[in-house]
Amino acid sequence: MSLPSWNDGPTKSAIVDFVGHAVNLPPEDRVAVFDNDGTLWVEKPAYIQLDFLVRRLAVQAAADPTLATRQPYAAAAAGDLGWFGEAVTKHYNGDDSDLKVLAGGLLSAYQGLTVEEHAARVSAFFAEASHPTLGRPYTACGYAPMVELLRYLEANGFTCYIVSGGGRDFMRPVTTALYGIPPERVVGSSVGVTFTGGSLVTTGQPEFLNDGPVKPVRIWDRIGRRPIFAAGNSNGDIEMLQYTNGFRLLVRHDDAEREFDYTAGAEKALDLAETESWTVASIQNDWAHVFA
Repeated sequence: MSLPSWNDGPTKSAIVDFVGHAVNLPPEDRVAVFDNDGTLWVEKPAYIQLDFLVRRLAVQAAADPTLATRQPYAAAAAGDLGWFGEAVTKHYNGDDSDLKVLAGGLLSAYQGLTVEEHAARVSAFFAEASHPTLGRPYTACGYAPMVELLRYLEANGFTCYIVSGGGRDFMRPVTTALYGIPPERVVGSSVGVTFTGGSLVTTGQPEFLNDGPVKPVRIWDRIGRRPIFAAGNSNGDIEMLQYTNGFRLLVRHDDAEREFDYTAGAEKALDLAETESWTVASIQNDWAHVFA
């Protein structure tokens, strides 16, 4: 049976019906793009990448107490993940005041590492870190229905990409194991790298914040094709969904018992889903299981 972790109903039927028609298209046109945070894995109470970065900021603040008097180091030293989450929510509602402060700290957190050293730190983080409230390793926080959807699309000739506001170099070390998506099909936010002494070394200079209207630009830049299937969950995914010529799926977080219940940062997307007839997947109603 197709998509066993999806409950039978209008959402599952809409996906299956669309794919049934899409198989008549040339394989090269069957491009699907997926946001990551809140679409493929959990994003509350804070983004998984923020946990990784906050730990680094806290170490820096402990080594230099003067840093602990200002953000984002003060929040990191206090373990205040709420400040980080609110900064991102404010961004999705048009206020980048805290995001700029946050970005300044994050961009310098791993400056000077080779890309291999950075990947090793990411892998070490995932080997030991767990979700603070769900009591699961982060590597077990991927959504089973969405991973099934990736496999279902691939079985029907789709090529699937991750297109996320999350860091490219944070996702790439784990996307193959978690989702079966290789590094070359991960499009994310990035900082600059420079070739020095035979290695690629990270700089503190931003390249792309892969969010909002930047997502379609990066899709064209990296993929060179317009998707016919897209999945997201927040206001930052609106333009990616609008750029898609085909099926638009929006994940609604409405299951406080099994995951989380929130709409903050997704209000505009949910309104557009109604007016533009996007398909909304309710975690509570459409998913038989949330995690594997």
